[in-house]
Order: sequence, then C-alpha cells, then structure tokens
Amino acid sequence: MPYHWYTDQRFALFIMCLVIILPLSIPKEIGIQKYTSVLGTLAATYLCVAVIVKYYLMESHAVIITPEHTEGVGSWASMFSVVPTICFGFQCHEACIAIYSSMENQKISHWVGISVVSMFFCLLIYTLTGVYGFMTFGRDVASDILMSYPGNDVVMIISRLLFGISIITIYPIILLLGRSVLLNQMLRLRRRSHGIVSSSFESRCRVALTVVWITITLFIAMFVPDMGEVISVIGGISAFFIFIFPGLCLVFIMQGDQVSCRFNGVLTVWGIITIVVGTFIFGQSTTIAIMDLIDKF
Repeated sequence: MPYHWYTDQRFALFIMCLVIILPLSIPKEIGIQKYTSVLGTLAATYLCVAVIVKYYLMESHAVIITPEHTEGVGSWASMFSVVPTICFGFQCHEACIAIYSSMENQKISHWVGISVVSMFFCLLIYTLTGVYGFMTFGRDVASDILMSYPGNDVVMIISRLLFGISIITIYPIILLLGRSVLLNQMLRLRRRSHGIVSSSFESRCRVALTVVWITITLFIAMFVPDMGEVISVIGGISAFFIFIFPGLCLVFIMQGDQVSCRFNGVLTVWGIITIVVGTFIFGQSTTIAIMDLIDKF
C-alpha cells in the first residue's frame, strides 16, 4: 500500500492538537471542561463494559492467567512495579483546587462527597477493566488494553475513538494547572521589574506557554511508541502529589490548628507516615522505571 503523508498517524496527531486541543487549552479558566469532561466518564464506562462483554462472549478461556512471580523476591519486585501505574491512574490531586474553585456549591461536605464518589467510580472502573482484561488475554495482555484487540473490531474501534476524545477533554485541565504555576512565576518577576502587569502581557505569556507545552507533549507522543514507558516514570513522580505533598500539608496544618492534643498527634503521625511511604514509593518505583528504560536502550 503506497505511503501518503496525509494518512500518517503523526500528521493526524498534529492536526488534532492544532484544531482541537489548542483552542480548548488557551482559555484562562476550566469552567467549560465541566461539560466536555463528561465524555471522559462515558469513554471509561464504555470501555469497561466492552471488556467485560467481550470476555463473556469468548468461545473459550484457555489463556495463561498464572502470574509470572508467585513467591519470593521476584513477587515483591513485580508488586512494586505496578505502583507507578496505580499512582498515575489516581493522580488527580493537583486538579482538586482548580476544580473546587470552579464549583458553584463550595461546601466542604459537598466537596468531600464528590471526591469519595469520584474515587470510588475510578476504582471500580479500573479494577473491572484490569481484571477482565487479564482474564481475557492472560500474560499476553498489552499495557494498553485496546492494543490487545484486533483492529477490525467495531466495538473496540468505538472504544479507541471515545478514549481519544476523553484524553482530549482531560488534557486541557492538566495543562492549565502546570501552566498556571509557570505563569504565576513569570507575572511575579514582571511585577517586580516593572511594577505592573498588563492584561496583554498576561495573555501573550499564557498563549506562549500553552503552545510550548503542547509542542513538547506532541513530540513525546510522536516519538515514544509505548505509553507504558511514560506511565512508569510519571507514575513514580506522581507519588509527590498523592503522598508527600498532602502529608506535608497535613503536618503543617496540625501545627497551627486548635484541636485536641490526641487528635492532633494522630493526624501528625499519619502525615509523617504518608510522607515516608511516598518517599519510598517515589524512590523505588522511579529507580526501577529508569533502569528498565536504560536496559531497553
């Protein structure tokens, strides 16, 4: 089949970033994402249901589902190797403040309820998809479950389409959070040197940071073929957001909070344990991920 540049996957990815992702990422606020992010929830639910249905529609289940490591040191190493993936899947802490600030009802009880329901939904979807995906393909399951199914499967083609749409809707939220950190530093330096920051300067900086951010991630998406390699590294780093930073916040809050000594001590100890566990997970999982990447090259 002859090669055409306009049918190349990289060209399609570039057009998608230029036409869809860039316009969604430039706005200053994420209020519009509360509508588009519904597609992400729909995609995750559809994929989970599709994987379960595909398992029960199989004519036979003659696959090897015995783990490669069942006991000994290898078993412990394999257990810790999945920690980055789990951390990556539940890495939503950095988006909490931005999401909370865009809510109309900002009562703490309402926010806690939303957080618990959301995390439970993620846990349910991830667990069912992972279990049934492994039961379907056994040890041969790909790190990206969609790659394990044939390319002409209509049900999974729809899953791939919805998964792509969900990434498009999630990406601007993460970009906004990272951009806001860099933008605040730039505006602070500008304010120190000039005394005032104009709205036009802020807009130019915001657009420039957005373009640079998307360009870098576009190159990564083009030249890194295996998403599992990216997740293994980023998942270890996400231990900062999941364990270390919340633990530090809890410890510092307890130092100035007027609560009973016993309750204060329990929460302080819990914060310290969270920091220690997060530090161990970060060091261990990131080291393994980097060593695996070095071995491949």
